[in-house]
Amino acid sequence: MTNSIVAKRYAKALLELGRDDGNIEKYGQELTDLIGLLDQAPELEQVLSNPGFELDDRKAVLTKILDKMGPSPMVANFYKLLMDRGRIGEIRGIQTVYTKLLDEARGITRAEVTSASALKDEEIQKLKDSLKAVAGRDVQIEVKEDPSLIGGLKARIGDLVLDGSVKSQLESLKDSLRRGEYA
Repeated sequence: MTNSIVAKRYAKALLELGRDDGNIEKYGQELTDLIGLLDQAPELEQVLSNPGFELDDRKAVLTKILDKMGPSPMVANFYKLLMDRGRIGEIRGIQTVYTKLLDEARGITRAEVTSASALKDEEIQKLKDSLKAVAGRDVQIEVKEDPSLIGGLKARIGDLVLDGSVKSQLESLKDSLRRGEYA
């Protein structure tokens, strides 16, 4: 069983539990909170997922984390289940899949937009509206800057990439010139 299959199974299970008890959003936030903590203290993740440490010691560390974070009983039990089954190391993948499933349940698509310079709020809103028309559903945009694009922007929605950057156009022109199309 590949890691992505494991992550999908656990994420789907937690999502269904969240649907059943009406806490789908809360569980997603609690997963995100744990990932944020692990980002701040990577050694915690190493201790939790390293089978070189005794299981009881790892469980004690998890219990301390849960005491500090105070997640809902369902999510706390979910983390304990992951620990017992040796799957706590999959938590990042589970959180990623859960977020995608949650977005689908809410009718939201995520888009990554890279621009050569900072975008104004009005530009972001226009872009969001345009991408909504392309995707056919609400779009949440993550904006990044990459000065190497020279101008324009690139947008990625799932597998669809829309590249209107000057860099891309220059590379296309260069390829055309190499092939002799403009001779």
